[in-house]
Amino acid sequence: MNVFDLHCDVLLRLSENRERNFKNSQELNASLARLQSGNVKLQLFAVFIEPDIPSDQKFQAALEQIDLFHTEVIAKNPNVKKIVDWDDVRNLKDGEIGAMLTLEGADAFGNDLAKLRTFYELGIKSIGLTWNNANLCADGAGEPRGGGLTELGFEVVKLNNERKVLTDVSHLSQNAFWDVINAAEYPLATHSNSMTLCEHPRNLTDEQAQALFKKNGLIGVVFNPPFITGEETSTIDDLLKHVEHFCELGGKDHIAFGSDFDGISYFVRDLEHAGKYGNFVDALLKRYKEDEVKGFAYNNFLRFIPR
Repeated sequence: MNVFDLHCDVLLRLSENRERNFKNSQELNASLARLQSGNVKLQLFAVFIEPDIPSDQKFQAALEQIDLFHTEVIAKNPNVKKIVDWDDVRNLKDGEIGAMLTLEGADAFGNDLAKLRTFYELGIKSIGLTWNNANLCADGAGEPRGGGLTELGFEVVKLNNERKVLTDVSHLSQNAFWDVINAAEYPLATHSNSMTLCEHPRNLTDEQAQALFKKNGLIGVVFNPPFITGEETSTIDDLLKHVEHFCELGGKDHIAFGSDFDGISYFVRDLEHAGKYGNFVDALLKRYKEDEVKGFAYNNFLRFIPR
């Protein structure tokens, strides 16, 4: 069964060590070889800039990751197709893997909307306004103040809507989340789980999850044990409890996968890299109808993306 994965940090790992080979590096959870082995048909590649990078260097750091996307992920692998518009996702051919750029945190463009428009032109199709810290657009989930969107943040969401770019809520404070829900036409949480099952500030309350479902948004369940059980280890059964809970809230048609591979330090047993996606799919098939699992794996995302 094909799989769409809504979040990985391969580009950050490639930028940290230029000797890593996207095609088959054993140091990458989501190398091309592992994506192929796990039947990953679409992979979203996040551009994430570490918060300790000086603000005047963040745009350049983002451009370097985007350059690695084009030179190492796309140019060297003819079967990897860059997603330029949403129809490219719908029209992927047999043997092709779609690769889509996303931006995790508005720090990379600060308050310069010309830089934001540059990111759009370079292929960014989804934007999360923050990582865990606060920035000029909003407060993140780790910011004690817990503020909502700024005037600039609302302007970015407006531009996302106009460009049919997704707005990712996964790292937002709760107040910023509700601002996005009210303003965004295409909201989703690319990599979050249920706060009811695991009380972590990066997870979503039941009210937040149901608000996303009501807006026809998505939640990509994340494979990071601290967001699953609050511990450093977890099992596929533990992860399935989050899927089950979101289904109970009415989200069967709004669940997706957002592994966070290459951005996490702990792993679900038997789901340590993209090549093991089959273990997760098999476990889902034991509990849900095949059409429902196809929804989780890829069809819910296909229904969600803009036309």
